[in-house]
Amino acid sequence: MAAPGYDYHILEAKLGYCFRDRRLLEMALTHKSYLNENPAPNREDNERLEFLGDAVLNLTVGHLLMECQPLRTEGELSRSRALVVNEAGLARVADELCLGEWLFLGKGEEQTGGRHKPSLLADACEAVTAAIYLDGGFDAAFRVVRQLFDPRLREARDPANVDFKTRLQERAQGQLHCSPRYSVVGEAGPDHDKIFEVALTLSGREVSRGRGRSKKEAEQRAAAQALRLLDEEKDRPPGDGGAQ
Repeated sequence: MAAPGYDYHILEAKLGYCFRDRRLLEMALTHKSYLNENPAPNREDNERLEFLGDAVLNLTVGHLLMECQPLRTEGELSRSRALVVNEAGLARVADELCLGEWLFLGKGEEQTGGRHKPSLLADACEAVTAAIYLDGGFDAAFRVVRQLFDPRLREARDPANVDFKTRLQERAQGQLHCSPRYSVVGEAGPDHDKIFEVALTLSGREVSRGRGRSKKEAEQRAAAQALRLLDEEKDRPPGDGGAQ
């Protein structure tokens, strides 16, 4: 579908925010591939807005998590935020907004399914957040982010509700271009009270194990551990080694 031009009322209704300067919204929806093929004076792509939107989202979501998780440690808050503000999570919010339908894309990106690519959708979500911040200030951006991300924030508040396997699947496919594989490597106890141990591999390398009273529970725990390890590797300074 071609981007619908300048009538952004439907998108604004989904966002719960009306722009004073819609040029900011248009910029947030403009991928660099579009301007490469359609150069225009005084028009920018959304990369600079992505940079700003990332900061606004991290600050806003961090603030909201601090409010609703007063007893969590810094590390626990960081992991909660990572569950909310990541490529897969941002792409889901963008998908709920049908943001892909509004993107200005070059022909190449259009033909290769750019309107459905998680990376492009996540970038657009960040850029739109920055556009709201620049247009209406931090209070406006805070309100919109709280509204749009509320389901993810509620999941983060109650880790028992988090489907770690789905989270890991999305992250592994989006960032590592592979799918997690689970295999039962051990069983202990009588039939009526078994404990299962599951090994999780990514790209053929075992990264974590989980134990539980069912295979499903063991897989969820292995996935949760794998997500924590991936977060630690992401935050580790370059050249600092890491899991081999």
